[in-house]
Amino acid sequence: MSKAGGMHAAKRLVTSIDINEAAGAEFNSDHRTSISALHELELADGQRLTLLDDRGWSSSGPGDIWAYESMQGMVETARVVVGPDEPPEGRTPEEEAALHWAYLADIAQSHGVHIEAGGLAALPHDVDVSPAIRARLPR
Repeated sequence: MSKAGGMHAAKRLVTSIDINEAAGAEFNSDHRTSISALHELELADGQRLTLLDDRGWSSSGPGDIWAYESMQGMVETARVVVGPDEPPEGRTPEEEAALHWAYLADIAQSHGVHIEAGGLAALPHDVDVSPAIRARLPR
């Protein structure tokens, strides 16, 4: 799992979430919000390698959308949106998960991190919630 004395050793997965300002005011109002998610592999030396940068979600509802959100809900949703995804028809959840972790392991390996799919899946997965989201969540 490591290279060069642990310099490229995988430490944990980190998903950072923030309000998706690029979505515009229409998607970030009292009734709607758009959240972006960046999924990274953190190495033992603190360096981070981007695994997925195209994930996120939107929520809509009546009145103050943030009144219906919680820190726990945000963290759980962040972990879901970075995968593994639900399998398409004809594929089992286990097969979909294996493909997901193999894909992410290939990304890591292409950057010199020697880790197999199973090792990647077994890493701790932390979610970093931005100050902008924290400020909007109910206390």
